[in-house]
Amino acid sequence: MAEERSPSQLEHWFSLGASIVAPVTVISALLFYFGYVSSSAQYEYFGIDVNTIGLSTQEYVMRSPQSLLFPLLALVVIGLALVVAHLWITARIQGAEPDTVLPIARRTLAAGLAVFTAGMVLVGLYPVLGEWPYYKLVTPVVVAIGAGVVAYTWRLVDRLSAADHRAKPLARSPTLRRMGLVLLCFLVVATVFWSTATIAQWTGRGLARSTARHLDDLPTVILDTKERLFLFDPGVKETTLVPTTEGQTFHYRYRNLHLLIHGKDRMFLVPPSWSASDTVLVVPLDDSVRVRFQFQNDPP
Repeated sequence: MAEERSPSQLEHWFSLGASIVAPVTVISALLFYFGYVSSSAQYEYFGIDVNTIGLSTQEYVMRSPQSLLFPLLALVVIGLALVVAHLWITARIQGAEPDTVLPIARRTLAAGLAVFTAGMVLVGLYPVLGEWPYYKLVTPVVVAIGAGVVAYTWRLVDRLSAADHRAKPLARSPTLRRMGLVLLCFLVVATVFWSTATIAQWTGRGLARSTARHLDDLPTVILDTKERLFLFDPGVKETTLVPTTEGQTFHYRYRNLHLLIHGKDRMFLVPPSWSASDTVLVVPLDDSVRVRFQFQNDPP
């Protein structure tokens, strides 16, 4: 008997594990994507392709919450508002005759179709309006609102039409109706994903601008090199090291450099203040340089 129960128990645990692993995998992939989008926008501001930094998947995931905080809060608030609105509408419908509520639902459906059409027109006008700063947020929001209203009111009109035998449903085929609702819901999810990615980009850009205003707050690095780097960024000081011992290999010292980010096998250093002519110095972590981090000027 134990041998007969074993396969079913194995299938049960496999099914349970799959039901847990699948959502975790999807969430991890989303966190990685939004972390990548935010980091890409952040370091693009300094002229760095984020792929050259060598951040790991875990580091991208850890960077995602700062870009997802506002969208998640907004989605929770909107979700609560929609639940309250649904409860209010349901209560009003239960106490009213279908023939009095149905015209209102049909007008709302028509308004939703108008908003949805306007959103799709915006999508088609991307070659013309693509450079508008708010295009990538306004367009998906308009499409999501239109598609959401159409999906909800379509379902509501069908429900009221079923209660009022004189009214005709919008779609006679149940399969066609379900397919349309599923496609509309999928469109809402896709546009929410689009708008969230846009907010992640804006968040990364905002973090970059904030960092650029206070570059001197970043960790201070003292860099010794074997060859002269010819750095002319304002605030960076170059000193020639006088040989004190035979075989000394480092001949130049650079002060007032700051660590922007530490990659897999390299550091990205910036000057103490932002300028349009500044560049990012990429320093490999090998025996060609000597790196020291300076204490903050804050006595204990």
